[in-house]
Amino acid sequence: MTTEATSIEVDQYLPHPPAKVWRALTDPDRLARWLMPNDFTPVLGHRFTFRTTPRPGFDGIVHCRVLALEPERLLRWAWQGGTLDSTVTWTLTAEGRGTRLFLRHDGFDPGDPFQRQALRIMGGGWRSHVMRALEAELAG
Repeated sequence: MTTEATSIEVDQYLPHPPAKVWRALTDPDRLARWLMPNDFTPVLGHRFTFRTTPRPGFDGIVHCRVLALEPERLLRWAWQGGTLDSTVTWTLTAEGRGTRLFLRHDGFDPGDPFQRQALRIMGGGWRSHVMRALEAELAG
């Protein structure tokens, strides 16, 4: 029996202290530079959106809500777009002079063709494009 993936996990070391990584995750202008344009505010329960290019089955708007917020430690969003109703969790751990950043994007339904495709595309995007963009934002 094979088990299909229902989440994306990324483990990334960043040579910057947790406070700096936290600012990149929670400042809406910085977040827009490395992830997507948004109206994010780091307040528990805040509803916000990310906007990107529409695709078949997806209008380009990700509807989100802040579910958990522990400064410099944990940030969790509800993440809804198309048929996807999921969560994105960022966990920061100090490591030496830097930060170990864990990303977990949960809630993909392997029985939904749109979500299987989203899992594949977003998995590659979170691991490569997004983490590289975050690293560039932190370095810049």
